[in-house]
Amino acid sequence: MARRATADDRGLRKSKWAPYGFLSPGIIWLVLFFLVPVGILLKASLSTKPSRFEEPVFDWNFSNFSTAFGDYGTEFVRSFVFAGIATLLAILIGYPLAYWIATRGGRWKNFLIGLVVVPFFTSYLIRTIAWTSILQDDGPVVALYRLLPWVGADGRILATPMAVIGGLTYNFMSFMILPIYVSLEKIDFRLTEAAADLGSTPWGAFRKVVFPLSLPGVFAGSLLVFIPAAGDYLNNRYLGSPQTSMIGTVVQNKFLVQFDYPQAAALSIVLMVIITAMVLVYSRFLGTEGLAV
Repeated sequence: MARRATADDRGLRKSKWAPYGFLSPGIIWLVLFFLVPVGILLKASLSTKPSRFEEPVFDWNFSNFSTAFGDYGTEFVRSFVFAGIATLLAILIGYPLAYWIATRGGRWKNFLIGLVVVPFFTSYLIRTIAWTSILQDDGPVVALYRLLPWVGADGRILATPMAVIGGLTYNFMSFMILPIYVSLEKIDFRLTEAAADLGSTPWGAFRKVVFPLSLPGVFAGSLLVFIPAAGDYLNNRYLGSPQTSMIGTVVQNKFLVQFDYPQAAALSIVLMVIITAMVLVYSRFLGTEGLAV
């Protein structure tokens, strides 16, 4: 009996550590490719670069952060405004499309979802540059745009905030559609029939039943669109102008052109902290319980 009890205890100890064994690859990955790089970035942000071609010296230089806020506040605000508008547009365009595929797609669902991810078969850079041809001043899109009564004969789309926001919306649209579609696919639409039996209108059933149940997909899609859009610099580089500069453009310039690593690292840290705070506040309002279902 004593030997059997010892074997059972050993089995319990093994089962106790089993979950940590399954989690260890992910934990190691996060430590090596997230925490360590963030630590290196934080050290660089507290360093001083004596001159352009000298290595940064770690000396707890917190002035890099005050410079980030003082000199580039406009770029931070513009980045979050552009990303916020692009996220909202992605919801307004992507939700009806995802809803239609989930409810009316039938046997074509897989094909339609395949069309949603087709843009990913082409490089992000090439897709962005392609929009410079679509939106060129002598192209058909701008010709139609100039027909609007409030647009003059010299109206243009390229090098404007509209072009940058449009590029962000297009490039990250699939990240909004897919989570919403998955969330809608989990819904038992017989609930809307039950709502109708209780006297609800189709719009009321959607507003009180379908949309609340699909909020986890909206939340996930919003994060997948807003976070990369806020740090993006390619859309502004090819579709915008110096007047539409975003914080990603500044970071790219500091890292690769000016070689000002401490300032670039400080800007990156500030951007990550602000985005994390915004995501936490957003999750408090929208809720994340359904993400684990």
